[in-house]
Amino acid sequence: MGGQRSSRRWVYVALGAAVMGAAGTYQFVWSSLSAAVGARIPASQTALGTVFTLFVVTQTLVQLPAGSIRDRYGPRKLLAVSGILMFAGYVGLAVAPILPVAFASYAIGGLGAGIAYTVAINTPVKWFDEYRGLATGIVSMAYGGLSFVLIPLVRGAIDAAFTRTLLVMAVAVGVVGLLAAGVLRDPRRETGESTSSASTEQRPDSSSDPDSDTRADTDDAPATSTEAVGWRTAARTWQFWVFYGVMVVVNGVGLMLIGQSVGFTTGLGLSPATATTVASVIALADGGGILVLGGLSDRFGGERTAGTSLVLCGFSLAAAVASGVRGYGTLFVVFVGAAAFFRSPVFAIFPSLVGHYYGEARSSENYAAIYTAKVPGGVFGGTVTGAMIALLGWSTAFYIGAVLVVAAGLGAFALRPVQGPND
Repeated sequence: MGGQRSSRRWVYVALGAAVMGAAGTYQFVWSSLSAAVGARIPASQTALGTVFTLFVVTQTLVQLPAGSIRDRYGPRKLLAVSGILMFAGYVGLAVAPILPVAFASYAIGGLGAGIAYTVAINTPVKWFDEYRGLATGIVSMAYGGLSFVLIPLVRGAIDAAFTRTLLVMAVAVGVVGLLAAGVLRDPRRETGESTSSASTEQRPDSSSDPDSDTRADTDDAPATSTEAVGWRTAARTWQFWVFYGVMVVVNGVGLMLIGQSVGFTTGLGLSPATATTVASVIALADGGGILVLGGLSDRFGGERTAGTSLVLCGFSLAAAVASGVRGYGTLFVVFVGAAAFFRSPVFAIFPSLVGHYYGEARSSENYAAIYTAKVPGGVFGGTVTGAMIALLGWSTAFYIGAVLVVAAGLGAFALRPVQGPND
């Protein structure tokens, strides 16, 4: 029985990774779609950027209500809705005759992607105690990993068959969402489970919950926390705001690095070929860091691994600037790759820590609240970064980013489990 249950939870991880990869196409494939969208619907670069901004906002803000619903009622209905919304988003973009339809379509797809993300990223938290970092790393890596495989295919097909390519993508992401909705379950909560006095909401009886699965074998997965609290209570702890601040910096500097990688490289006087290499290296290193260091966090601890990783990210980014200024193209590529590698693991580590600190039973809700840091992070990575580059130059702007990441790493070192609601 234990072996069957152990195998089942890895199947759930695989399904979570598939859903995560489907959601990630909206973020990572957009760079390959935007020019074709602009050619079909006359639109400025600012308007096309707004399409992506609407996706980021809807994808981020939907996660808090979606996480709360998932914690109470399970993942199945949410995954079905996310599959339908992601399908509708690509269909709408495929046939959009005017720019407002493109805005609405990508925002709808963002809603589906956000729901899929919060369900997928918290699935390992629900099912794992040991190997939780590794399992979360596998799911997180798929967010960009699947798109890395798809981008060359999409770029080769989008110009010749725009509508057909997007309709194929629509069907693919929709099927993934509906398939996961039919299979994925959350572990059944023990009857008689107590809850924290800080959280008085009534939960449905899991014995009749079709979205839950029994989890009596303690060697396979942890018992659900009896001290789970919601995000309002979590936000009264200093740890919540450390999580939030670190995520603002990680998202901001990460989007700064990803979105400005080509301009950064050429702005330092390096060749266009080096810029192309850097863009590919960032995508590979980002996924690799999530998997490798997410797994290592199981052994060395999440706080220590996240802190060390972010400090190394900051030093790597500073070394990349120093190398680029001196014209050392190869070293520049290596250090940029290292910065991407060491930036990404928090996306595998923090979901686990949030579940550990505030209870697995409401982990989706609490992590979703912290994930809203992507909104101010996106503002920093876009608008603020552009202003810094214009005022201070490429080198100074990225040195500032390096300092901020080191500070975020020191903040992660300070994290420790919550001892009480006001600790």
